[in-house]
Amino acid sequence: MGSYNYYKMFGCFNRKFKISEAGPTPDVIEAFVKYSKKESHLTADQMLRFLIEFQGEEDWTLSDVHKIIHDVLQHRHHSTTIFSSDTLTLDDFFYYLFHDDLNGPIKTEVHHDMTAPLQHYFIYTGHNSYLTGNQLSSDCSDVPIIKALERGVRAIELDIWPNSAKDGINVLHGRYDHLSPIPPVSSILSECNSYNKVTLPNVDRTLTAPVPLIKCLKSIKEHAFVKSPYPVIITLEDHLTPSLQAKVAEMLVEIFGDSIYYPEADCIDEFPSPESLKHRFILSTKPPKEYLESKNSKDKETSPMGKDSSEEELTSASSEQQDAIDKNESDPEDEDGDSNQRKSCQPCVNEYKRLIAIHAGKPKKGLRLALTAGLDKVRRLSVSEQELEKAATSYGPDVVRFTQNNLLRVYPKGTRISSSNYKPVTGWMHGAQMVAFNMQGYGKFLWLMHGMFRANGGCGYLKKPDFLIKKGESDDVFDPRAPLPVKTTLRVKVYMGDGWRLDFSQTHFDAFSPPDFYTKVHIFGAPADFAKKKTRIKEDDWAPTWDEEFTFPLTVPEIALLRIVVREYDRSEKDDFGGQTCLPISELRPGIRAVPLYDKKGKKFKSVKLLMRFEFI
Repeated sequence: MGSYNYYKMFGCFNRKFKISEAGPTPDVIEAFVKYSKKESHLTADQMLRFLIEFQGEEDWTLSDVHKIIHDVLQHRHHSTTIFSSDTLTLDDFFYYLFHDDLNGPIKTEVHHDMTAPLQHYFIYTGHNSYLTGNQLSSDCSDVPIIKALERGVRAIELDIWPNSAKDGINVLHGRYDHLSPIPPVSSILSECNSYNKVTLPNVDRTLTAPVPLIKCLKSIKEHAFVKSPYPVIITLEDHLTPSLQAKVAEMLVEIFGDSIYYPEADCIDEFPSPESLKHRFILSTKPPKEYLESKNSKDKETSPMGKDSSEEELTSASSEQQDAIDKNESDPEDEDGDSNQRKSCQPCVNEYKRLIAIHAGKPKKGLRLALTAGLDKVRRLSVSEQELEKAATSYGPDVVRFTQNNLLRVYPKGTRISSSNYKPVTGWMHGAQMVAFNMQGYGKFLWLMHGMFRANGGCGYLKKPDFLIKKGESDDVFDPRAPLPVKTTLRVKVYMGDGWRLDFSQTHFDAFSPPDFYTKVHIFGAPADFAKKKTRIKEDDWAPTWDEEFTFPLTVPEIALLRIVVREYDRSEKDDFGGQTCLPISELRPGIRAVPLYDKKGKKFKSVKLLMRFEFI
């Protein structure tokens, strides 16, 4: 007879809709018939042949297949009985294909080479990692830090300031000054809405409530390696006096002990590898001001130019106008704090400086000069999203060349008050390792970030493609703006979806009928690869079948992402959200796959998934 959904219309009569059960699609039936040789059961040998030939699982063995068959029979029939039968029916076969824990779309283990220098990897990076919400008035807490680490984020950013008594250290977004009144949030937002390219609002002081640094460091230590064993980079935006910097050094040594990595030499000519730094912590910040002054003083005595052309030297201001712009647009890590409170404290500074493994700074004399000067030692450079866009337009190859030996961190512009994000692909196309994102919100760009770092087993480090690492025969580097030929074509088939009936209430999408779902399939990556496709709308169906195919030519498949969004059509209002995922195309497993979907905040649904097929032609 079947099952039915009943919807009440106008409070007086019911509409009845038959519930369609998810079943094998024509392609699934065809594959089963072909590999079972038209029999009613698929043997282990036949299943292995299907996995190798159709699914591209070249490394699978007969032993692996026996385990799969055993798991499918146990789970599907809800029995702990050891089945004597070592075969699958059509329904068993479909069950296997449509379960992502058995047949997911991407590899789940770490499989990249992890022994290359750190600069050869994209790193899952957070921005203002301690904020719970917007950039002006949300609380500071260790909770978003913990959530980020448990997701696999490997770079945590902390903005450290003196507390109100000036004898301790807080993590806080913006200057902490309890004596000076802070304007209302509404007035700050109004000022932000009316800014122009020359004059930006002064929002050094915010309404964010502080959290003690020691609490954040202890939480980092406790949760750092829950998701991944690879190193956690702690980037500090340091606004402290030398005496408080000494306290930070004491905290770091006390909490992390021998697990904090620092080089023996002041500067290193190559970063170590993620593999060599497993379960280690790396500190990255600008060197203390007193140390730099001492170092530059010595350099003036030995350098014929009278100054150092390194990263630190490049952070000096070039003009009053540039200073004004930098004050408002720069990353707070470039600020020096209250210079009146900074006095000579060389022993304290040396201990703090010793723990800084990755020296950081910002290019105040111009980004292009910073990208090409002082390349004899490795370092980290921080640029805003606008600075990167300008550089990408004018001298992209210089950015790529810099990232072959150094770390480049890109951060959101200061006017993203709501903690929104930006297009990450521009940074990745230019080799930027640390594309820093606000992880506490949601949106399509954050979905892309999460999707990218599902690659390589979700360990938080992705080996960059060779064209971003290696130079050509004439010492030339990859030019992201140069026209490129098509490397491969991805064929995507959207068969069907299921699980909404289990994860949503009957009237979540429509009060009077079952939902009308459709699927959007987008490609994000190189500009030439960007594409949008969508299926037709399947009306009144909790388990829609579309069976539609799309093709996508790709010039840079190594950085391309497949974004999939399911929506429910609404005639009178905005279409409802039904789930999303982003998948790194370089990691896609060919064949018929179960694709789990996630909610807007990136949490995986318990039941909602799609059945899709991926082919490279």
